[in-house]
Amino acid sequence: MHRSVWTKGYSQAELDRAQQRYELDFPPDLMALWLDRRLVYGHDLNNEAAIRRALAWPLEGLLFDVEEGFLWWPEWGERPASPQHRAEVLRFVIAGAPKLVPLYSHRYMPASPAQSGNPVFSVYQSDVIYYGSDLENYLEREFGDRNTPLGEPLRQIPFWSELADRFGQDNWWPPSVTNSPP
Repeated sequence: MHRSVWTKGYSQAELDRAQQRYELDFPPDLMALWLDRRLVYGHDLNNEAAIRRALAWPLEGLLFDVEEGFLWWPEWGERPASPQHRAEVLRFVIAGAPKLVPLYSHRYMPASPAQSGNPVFSVYQSDVIYYGSDLENYLEREFGDRNTPLGEPLRQIPFWSELADRFGQDNWWPPSVTNSPP
């Protein structure tokens, strides 16, 4: 791994403050990493405006795909006619999903379960893929050997894993999505 991508870690007080401020619980492996070191170009937990934007990014991207007609799951019921009602449904769905902790660019780790070994997702609108089977695998794939295979098994994370399974990997545009919007 290239050491030039790393800088000094956060203090315990900074991590505690960030968890409280952003209403997140960082998984233990992420806490250990951030206490030791953090990415030079990663999201800075001390920059509240930037972190709030990063926290909002997944929902904003999904809302865009809902409005463009690319995303609507049958489980959510009939697609509402108004954008406001569609946004309400999506916000309700996302509220039931684990929160995502921004790591780097559009890479996120689920905050729950609150245990080591959560996968890392690349989240760009509804184009969600596994970018690492866990934190270590992600860091190697992102900043080390990009040919490192995705580790197995993948911990299933409510909503986010299903989104990755339905729209990610090599089948991002399923046939039902390439048809005309509803």
